[in-house]
Amino acid sequence: KGFPFFPFFPSFRPFHVEPTNIVSENDDMQRVTDEASAMNKRIHYYSRLTSPADRALIAPDHVLPAPDEIYVYSPLGTAFKVDSCTDGYGKNSSLVTIFMIWNTMMGTSILSIPWGIKQAGFTSGIILILLMGVLTLYCCYRVVKSRQMIPLTDTSNWEFPDVCKYYFGSFGQWSSLLFSMVSLVGAMVVYWVLMSNFLFNTGKFIYNFVHDINVTDIVPGTNGSNKVICPSAASDHPPQNRSVMFSSGNRTGFELFEELWDKSKTVPFYLIAVLLPLLNLKSPSFFAKFNVLGTISVVYLVFLVTVKAAHLGIHLEFNWFTENEFFVPEFRILFPQLTGVLTLAFFIHNCVITLLQNNRNQENNVRDLSIAYFLVGLTYLYVGVIIFASFPSPPLSKECIEQNFLDNFPSDDIMSFVARIFLLFQMMTVYPLLGYLARVQLLRQFFGNAYPSLFHVLILNLAIVGAGVAMARFYPNIGGIIRYSGATCGLAFVFVYPSLIYMICLHRAGQLTWPTLIIHIFIILLGLANLIAQFLL
Repeated sequence: KGFPFFPFFPSFRPFHVEPTNIVSENDDMQRVTDEASAMNKRIHYYSRLTSPADRALIAPDHVLPAPDEIYVYSPLGTAFKVDSCTDGYGKNSSLVTIFMIWNTMMGTSILSIPWGIKQAGFTSGIILILLMGVLTLYCCYRVVKSRQMIPLTDTSNWEFPDVCKYYFGSFGQWSSLLFSMVSLVGAMVVYWVLMSNFLFNTGKFIYNFVHDINVTDIVPGTNGSNKVICPSAASDHPPQNRSVMFSSGNRTGFELFEELWDKSKTVPFYLIAVLLPLLNLKSPSFFAKFNVLGTISVVYLVFLVTVKAAHLGIHLEFNWFTENEFFVPEFRILFPQLTGVLTLAFFIHNCVITLLQNNRNQENNVRDLSIAYFLVGLTYLYVGVIIFASFPSPPLSKECIEQNFLDNFPSDDIMSFVARIFLLFQMMTVYPLLGYLARVQLLRQFFGNAYPSLFHVLILNLAIVGAGVAMARFYPNIGGIIRYSGATCGLAFVFVYPSLIYMICLHRAGQLTWPTLIIHIFIILLGLANLIAQFLL
């Protein structure tokens, strides 16, 4: 992210600070020396001798330190070392950049892709994943290029909301904030629902193992060592905790556990005691160290899917428009539910500029972005297609595929238990980071400070946590939450703003043609139809 006190030119580099004055985010604030402060004023002097567009009086290199001794100076008198940027660009190779984009995009949506394919139909699901991948990639490309189309303005430190503000004024600023908050809060709500789910199943597995209790859920399922269940087919939708105990154990204690350990009535509230204090921390930098868990979780999910498919085999029957007892048609009218999920699954438009700015070779940005999108689409296709194709039909119907495909495996399944442990811990470390981003975006806009007081932060966090608890209690459908939030934030960041900004730029340059106008209006209409369809189907 750019710093507001360096607005002069892309290659501007901060001043040198003695090593004794360097602090980290967790250290106490230390004042820089008079020498460092004087150097800062010297560079400001150079930059203000002429206009920012005139590079004739840029501060010469001899007053600047070596690239490995560059630090960022805060108006508060604190210096932070810059590890990733020299002359405005980062040190990441193309391979690292591709992996970062892949890792950032791969999220909770992967758990709902098989359900989305079931809702759309197998053939149309595959086609939609490919088409949505290409469409969102193009819109992301337009986001990346949007800064470069602004004339006579230094946009090196801008992000896409800044571009929206440039073209649409305060409306662009506040609307981009609104839709960004929708994506963040939507993700946090999905996380809370999933964490409740994973914590419930993990606790249930541990309790049954410790007490040597053999429990069978009252739901239809297959037999054998690789059991698959159909929770949605339970007659009259009994409580999700309902079980039958077959072996020795304290029945009274078991029933008490079932009452106190309920997926929707109690477990979502238990999470408050752990996560609410973490949300109120001023800096969540500690949790950023666990980002690698996201990669491990996705890799393990791919491994789990592969192993399960190898044991279950392939169960496919192609019925193009008719539905039978065990299979769904290849094309279904419910396909917008998949496009809503995919809008969020391929969503990276609000931070792609920042990720690509750290790329060492800026000329490879478009290529690296395209490769990352290809890998993300390939991962979604693999998981979605393999789970759908290997789902045992018969005896179970494809309609049994759950919005979180891990729910199709019983709580005593070892591989699923490990996956839930991985995902639970990963989400508990990412959740405070999402809360921090929401706090920074919202409170800084209203109060000019990301942490105006503990009271302000606590009120915001209570509202966010309350939304998560309410959804986990009354609407624990992650597929529904993902598609609603994805279609809403995607309308602005994916479909409308990139297309509108591109058309405005071409119009001002006198280069807007009818085919370009028609294509981009069509993209906007697709985004609008995608949002409306979520509420109609």
